Amino acid sequence: MIYLQHAVMALCAQAAVGLATGNWWAGAAMGSAYFIGREVAQAEHRWIEWFGEGRRANMPHWGRFDLRVWPKLDQWLDWLAPTIATCALATFVNN
Repeated sequence: MIYLQHAVMALCAQAAVGLATGNWWAGAAMGSAYFIGREVAQAEHRWIEWFGEGRRANMPHWGRFDLRVWPKLDQWLDWLAPTIATCALATFVNN
C-alpha cells in the first residue's frame, strides 16, 4: 500500500508542475527526485550504521550505492513506483 501512496504523492506533485507550466517531464523529475533522494539518504544511514562504525566520515563515496544496503524489495519499490508512475504519465500526456 505504501508504494501506491508514494506513487500517488509523486503524481500529485507532477500534476501541480505539469498543469502550472505545461512541462510534465519537469513534474516527473520533481516527483521522482523526492523519493529517490529520500531512499538514497536512508541507504546512506544504513551504510554508516552497518559498515561505517556510526561515522559518516567512514562512508566511501559509493557507499549509498552499495547493494548490501539495499537488501529488501520495498527499499527498491519506494523509489521505483513513483518514478515509473510519473514517467508513464509524462509519456501519456506528451503523446
